[in-house]
This record gives sequence, structure tokens and C-alpha cells, in this order.
Amino acid sequence: MSTTTEARPRRALPPLMQLSDAAAERLRGLYEKGQQGRLLRIAVKTKGCSGMAYDLGWTDAPGPGDEVVTDKGVTVLVDRKATLFLLGTTMDYEVKAMSAGFTFTNPNEKGRCGCGESFHV
Repeated sequence: MSTTTEARPRRALPPLMQLSDAAAERLRGLYEKGQQGRLLRIAVKTKGCSGMAYDLGWTDAPGPGDEVVTDKGVTVLVDRKATLFLLGTTMDYEVKAMSAGFTFTNPNEKGRCGCGESFHV
């Protein structure tokens, strides 16, 4: 008796990260001015009351542990250790009455702390 096992078609994974138009525009401005020649690196650190927080920093070049993400003509780096936590995330840039900054819509988040500083998956 012979059994043939056909490989199941794999469903496409969502992109690691996407940038909103506002985030891409803000990064373009930063890359052209004060951070010229540098790249934004996005990581996840253990921090806050919910356990994890987004960590943004500037670097001169991708490191061996960085995933390169290019969306809307803008490149950001994602720390490889953070990829499972960030898969499918959209990065936005919001301007509010008293603050402005990058925000994340992360489908992997199960909850956030009350102050909004940290999240858990």
C-alpha cells in the first residue's frame, strides 16, 4: 500500500510591518534632516506593568540581527527578536493636542496597561 502525501498550500504570511502614510512621511522628514544617513530600529523590550514596550532607536547601519522592512519607499529596521511580537503591525504617526509620536496597531497584542506604556501578547 502506497500513501502519497501532498504538500498543503501555505497561506501567505502578513507583512512583518507596514507604515501608514503619516508614519512614512514623518520618517522621510527625519531621514532628510536630523537623522540623515541613519535608520530607525524598532525593538520590543521587557518594560512596564504589562510586560513589553516598543523601543525605537537610531542606528547607522543594519546589524546582523535586523530585519529590513521597506514600505512606501521608507526603510526601517526590526530587531529579529521582536519579529514574532510585531508580525502584521502597522506603525502610524499621530499628532494630538498635547503630544505627537509614533503609534503601533499590533494584531498580536492581547492587552495594554492603563497608562498605555506597555502591552502583552
